[in-house]
Amino acid sequence: METTGEDFSETDLHEQHWEQRTFTACDFTGADLRGVTTTGCVFVDCTFTRADFGESVHRTSAFRNCVFDRTTLTDSEFTGCSLIGSTFTDVRLRPITLRDTDLTLVSLARAALPKSTLRGLRFREANLMETDLRESDLRDCDLSGARLAGTKLDKADLRGARLDANGLVAASLRGARVDLDTAIAFAAAHGLVID
Repeated sequence: METTGEDFSETDLHEQHWEQRTFTACDFTGADLRGVTTTGCVFVDCTFTRADFGESVHRTSAFRNCVFDRTTLTDSEFTGCSLIGSTFTDVRLRPITLRDTDLTLVSLARAALPKSTLRGLRFREANLMETDLRESDLRDCDLSGARLAGTKLDKADLRGARLDANGLVAASLRGARVDLDTAIAFAAAHGLVID
């Protein structure tokens, strides 16, 4: 089932179950989406401003180039999902569960996600500027090309993570756990000559 350009603003949709549905350019501003379950759904260019997505569960669903502005996502779960190109601004995220989810090109600038488990996620070219990821589990994450200026990665676990030289210089990494390859890349990014 495909829905295009529909206005769902301020609509009560809580605890609905959606499977294999596609929503394009739909407006969910202020909608009550608490407890919604999506499986294999696709949302393209949709707006979720001030929507309540709390306690929602999403499996193999895609949210492409969607806007989450002042959205509530507390206690929501995303498994095998794609959030490519979506923007999150002043969003309530904690606690949130993200498993095997692609966050490529996502904007999470200034988001608060300390002590989060984000292991193995893809953050390629994501905007994580000034994001608080202190003490988070980022093992095996792909942070290639991610914008990390002012990002707080203090005491984060970055073993096996892929970071560019720019990220190693721009982010705060005090007390972060890294593997030997990242330690060498960090030293080189800071101008040390390794013999």
